[in-house]
Amino acid sequence: MSHSDPMLKIAVVGHTNAGKTSLLRTLLQSREFGEVDQRPSTTRNVLEQGVSLDTAQIMSFYDTPGLESGSDLYAELDQLGEQYRHDGPAQIRAFLAQPEAETIFAQEAKVMRQLLQSDAAFYVIDCRDPVLPKYQDELHVLARCGKPLLPVLNFTAAHGNRERDWQQALAKLNLHAVVAFDTVTPPEGGERQLLQSLAVVLPSAQPKLEKLIAHRYREREQRRQRALQAIAEMLTDVAGMRHRVPLDANEDVLEREVAALQDRVRRREHEAVQDLLARFAFLPNDAVFELVDIGSGQWHDDLFASDTLKVWSKDTGFGVGAGAAAGAGIDLMVGGMSLGLAAALGAAAGGLYQSWRHFGEKLKQRIQGERELGVDPATLATIAGRQLYLLEQLSQRGHAATDAVAIAKEHRLSRDGFRNIEKILAPVMQDQPDLDKQKIIQELAKYLRELTDNKR
Repeated sequence: MSHSDPMLKIAVVGHTNAGKTSLLRTLLQSREFGEVDQRPSTTRNVLEQGVSLDTAQIMSFYDTPGLESGSDLYAELDQLGEQYRHDGPAQIRAFLAQPEAETIFAQEAKVMRQLLQSDAAFYVIDCRDPVLPKYQDELHVLARCGKPLLPVLNFTAAHGNRERDWQQALAKLNLHAVVAFDTVTPPEGGERQLLQSLAVVLPSAQPKLEKLIAHRYREREQRRQRALQAIAEMLTDVAGMRHRVPLDANEDVLEREVAALQDRVRRREHEAVQDLLARFAFLPNDAVFELVDIGSGQWHDDLFASDTLKVWSKDTGFGVGAGAAAGAGIDLMVGGMSLGLAAALGAAAGGLYQSWRHFGEKLKQRIQGERELGVDPATLATIAGRQLYLLEQLSQRGHAATDAVAIAKEHRLSRDGFRNIEKILAPVMQDQPDLDKQKIIQELAKYLRELTDNKR
């Protein structure tokens, strides 16, 4: 940065466990920044993290230790005498020169040193807590540093919060620019409001903050579009998965091929999930299915478990038995045979298969003497539904959240909801010759965008 355009320095201050590190995780879009814990004084030293725009660093956030002895410090400052009555920063500097600043008030001293060197500060408040005198004393002490303070009410989504009490208490301290910003579930447009409020208390920074706001908006839109593209690619890949088996293959061979295809589907969906988590800067274990063994750290839901398949058949409108014991999530497609003979072969194979499709003459000739295994619509609808649900949750999720996104069995698409997706994927599912896979992916991504836009 040039001397004419200095870098912004924003301290993040507040009482112990108010959510300072959590706020920064969400603002910085990083689940790995700092340490979040319910124990007091998790942050022991000042941590700096820069924010860049167009490859240039425009500001730094400073995560500071939690304040613990605000009332005692307030009383200590009052003993410094009348000479600092109208010069708060000088009073703070005088206190920092005393031995107590290195001993009993070491935590508070680190906070005040950083605040004196900063342009402004977010004062983070856990609004689940009552308005106590120690918090009011902290604010009085921090105000003496002579820097703009922007109170941030955290955990506003919690039941029984005291947001209104805090608003009233802050107004009495002449702090009227207050932002409600739950770091776990940030409100729609919450980051914009937070940065715009910072510009109100720090007018000289407004142009820079407006550029950052616009940049972050473009980033979110690009990330969402790329995520939809990745989901479309995964669905197209799964729809096109094929395993061919000889007509005379016995039941054991068919079961092995079904299991192998199911495993390919699971692994491809797992890759897509990890891709989404990485795109939104979350950790690999930040999403799980209801039936997953969370302790293993693996995304091995039972996509093809019998109870999951039965739920599909009951709730999604894919027909009686669709995807259940008859289908195993896999279609058995037979070329060059009558529907009746195909059904008989399916029954002979242990009743594992449920859908029989007619193919054009070219396709029949190409697979004459073989059977093809492919993924059935109910499976694709389930995968599509929970991928879109995961995308929705990650788009709204704050990086302070520590609980994994739980994807339940009901997070799937109905037959009506899947109809247009199935239509777009039909050339892939039917293995039509000379299909344009990239065109299909683009068309599907566009439709998924429309589908998700309608839900926003």
